[in-house]
Amino acid sequence: MVLPPQSIHRRGDLTNDQWQRLHPLLPDQKPAVGRPSLDHRTVVNGILWILRTGAPWRDLPERYGKWETVSGRFYRWRKEQLWQRILVTLQQQADGKGQLNWEIHHVDGSVIRAHQHAAGAKKGS
Repeated sequence: MVLPPQSIHRRGDLTNDQWQRLHPLLPDQKPAVGRPSLDHRTVVNGILWILRTGAPWRDLPERYGKWETVSGRFYRWRKEQLWQRILVTLQQQADGKGQLNWEIHHVDGSVIRAHQHAAGAKKGS
């Protein structure tokens, strides 16, 4: 497998080992017809930057490509449930190698929001 050139590894970007595990789980790159598409590794690194920083898409650094491209691919993949399939596949691979202890490893995506007035203030004060 040919890895895209990574002249500088930035903190938080995928390592070569992580990319080699993730790459086969992503859709094929757009065929070389018309305008070339931004490579998946750059896009995923841009998505990780957004998730890590919590910044708006428009603040995505230029090194990750146009924010519209990165966000578009993120939302398209989410709609296609690609992220869920990747999670399940990586869990199965780790479990098959005995690297996953289901007693302590789990993913909980639940969020419980409280009303702003339920922040711990005493009632009637």
